[in-house]
Order: sequence, then structure tokens, then C-alpha cells
Amino acid sequence: MVSPSTRKCMLKERVMDLVTQTTILPLLFGCLGIFGLFRVLQRIRSRTYLRNAVVVVTGATSGLGRECARAFHAAGAKLVLCGRNVKALEALISELAGSCTSQGQTHKPYMVTFDLTDPGAIAAAAVEILQCFGYVDILINNAGISYRGAISDTRVDVDRRVMEINYFGPVALTKALLPSMVKRKRGHIVAISSVQGKISIPFRSAYAASKHATQAFFDCLRAEMEQDNIEVTVISPGYIYTNLSVNAVTADGSIYGALDKNTAQGRSPAEVAQDVLAAVGKKKKDVLLTDLLPSLAVYLRTLAPGIFFRIMASRAKRERKSKNS
Repeated sequence: MVSPSTRKCMLKERVMDLVTQTTILPLLFGCLGIFGLFRVLQRIRSRTYLRNAVVVVTGATSGLGRECARAFHAAGAKLVLCGRNVKALEALISELAGSCTSQGQTHKPYMVTFDLTDPGAIAAAAVEILQCFGYVDILINNAGISYRGAISDTRVDVDRRVMEINYFGPVALTKALLPSMVKRKRGHIVAISSVQGKISIPFRSAYAASKHATQAFFDCLRAEMEQDNIEVTVISPGYIYTNLSVNAVTADGSIYGALDKNTAQGRSPAEVAQDVLAAVGKKKKDVLLTDLLPSLAVYLRTLAPGIFFRIMASRAKRERKSKNS
């Protein structure tokens, strides 16, 4: 014979099973459905935002810039591709014009050639860019140069050159195109920075300084442009498998000419370009595209700076020893 206490326990179990079946599971599936619907709507909104948008990409002739051109073209954007190498731009435009996509209509890109270190050329280029479609929806400041060298050996003109390309050039182009965006109360400025815009590592001083300045400027721009409905996105990738280190300048201004081990093990530019596309489509403010260790280093620099400084000092010591051996 079943005791009253056992019967009571069995009744509780049945009640819990009934609640689980009639409440918890439907609620769980409902939440999953809402989340899935949200993701679908987010993708649709992102595609709508990018389709037919006039997108300017600087540094489009190679590496991440070229892959961004391919990604945004496939998304249906109207491209204005910028760089110094006319033949490389023409080859890319020819490739894109002949490419097929399953995402819908694409547009033949325009090209504007200019040098980011020449302020006069930037002003003229901005006028030419605006003449292509009459306006700009999204400006992607991607062009840049890297650096390798010890601070004590580096000429000041090398520091200035890196700052001119990585900071003053994008700032000048942004300021040249900004009034047209403010007038339309619509626009999106994107700065391709680096994880080194958040932390500094030894023998990258000029590059890290230019990226720190980039982060600060565009953070300020974001706040100031809020009232004009202009989006600002700063994207900070880690190592990307491109020729950035090969084309880097050294302490005396010469070309580094070597592919770093870390760069060779970096992410593919095509993969990073898809992340850039997604970040822009979702109008994200600040995006860190790195592996776990660099991401942890960013937080370590803020939460435990003493430990971070010791780690960087140890890294500098190892690199210096490696170079001297």
C-alpha cells in the first residue's frame, strides 16, 4: 500500500512534469523562435542598408581593402574605389564588373586615384568622389602603412610619414566628405584601425601611435555626429595575412620587405572583410576582431596595467635578443 507521503511526492512530480510540458518547453521554443526571427530581421535590415548604398573604399588595390571592395560589391553597393595604383584599380574594377552574384543587382564601380599624404590631392579627390554618384553613404577609411623599428633609431620624418598616411590622411578625407553627409542628415564613417590602437607593443611605436590617434578622433566624431544621424564605426582587427608587414617602413624609412610570422598566421583578408561588412550593416560602434589573447591583453591593459607593462617589457627584451643573435 502506498503511504500518504509517497503519494504526495508522486503528485508533485506529476505536477512538475505537467508544468514543464505546458509552460517551460513552449516558453523555451518561443524564445528561440523570437531570437531566430530577430536574427533574420537583422540580416534583412543589414542587406537593405548596404544595397545601392554609395560606398567609398580607400586602399582598395590590395589586402583588406580589395576584399572589402569584393564583399560590398557582392552586397549590391555602388562603389568608389580609391588608391594610388591606377592599373591595380582598373584590374579590380574589371574583375568586379565581370563577376556574378546570387544576392541581386550589382553596379560597376568608379575609381578615384590620389595620394593620402597630399592634402591638396585629398581635397580634389573628395570633389571627384562626390561627382561619381552625387553623394556618399559610407566612407571606409582603410588605407594605411605599417612600421617596424626601435624608437631610439627612428627618424622623426618616419613617424610623420606613418601619421600622415594612417591618421592625417583619413581625417582630411573624412572632413572633406562630412559636410555633404551633414547636409543630407545621413552617412556612415568607418575607420579600419587595429588592436594596436588599443594596446601598444614594442617596436611598433609609430604604427600604434597613429592607430591610437585614429581611435580617439573617430570616438570624438561619433559623439559629435550623433545629432546629425551620422554613424561612426571603428574596426580594430588583429593580424591579417596581407603584405602590410612586407610594405612596412623601418627606422630609416626603408621598406621592411619581410612577412612577419604573426602576420603569416593571421586571418585571411576575405574573412575579415565579411566581418567588416557585417559590422557596417549592423551599424556597430566599435568592433574588436582579434583572437582570445589580444582581446585579453586589451582588458589587461585597463584592469592590471602593471602586469601588462611587465609582459610588454619582457617581449621587447626577447625581440631585441632575437635580433642581436
